[in-house]
Amino acid sequence: MIVDHRTYNVHPGKIPEYLELYKAEGLPLQQKYLGTCVGWYVSMDIGALNQVVHLWAYDSLADRAERRAELMKDAAWLAFLKKGMPLLQSMENKILNPADFFDLKKTADAQGTS
Repeated sequence: MIVDHRTYNVHPGKIPEYLELYKAEGLPLQQKYLGTCVGWYVSMDIGALNQVVHLWAYDSLADRAERRAELMKDAAWLAFLKKGMPLLQSMENKILNPADFFDLKKTADAQGTS
C-alpha cells in the first residue's frame, strides 16, 4: 500500500469557495475513481494557512496511475478542474510508504472504522 499525500495552497479568502466546489463536484468523482480516502483536512490558524490536505490510499504506484488515468478521462472531472484550478496557488504531492509495522486496513478494523 502507498498513500498519495496532497497539499493544495488556496488563494487567501477562497477556501470556502474551493471546499463548496470540491464537495459538490470533485469529491464524488474522486471517490468513484480513486477509492480509499484516508483523510481530508483544512489548515486553521496555526502554521501554514490557506491549505487543504488530502490523502488517498492505493495498492501500488501502478494502481494509483491506473485510477488517476481513468479519472482524467471523465469530462465532469475536467470541468471541475477548469473551475477549481484558478482557486489554487500551488500544489505539492508526496507518495508515502507505510512503516513495516503499520497496516491501514488492520488499524481501521481494530478501531471499528472500516
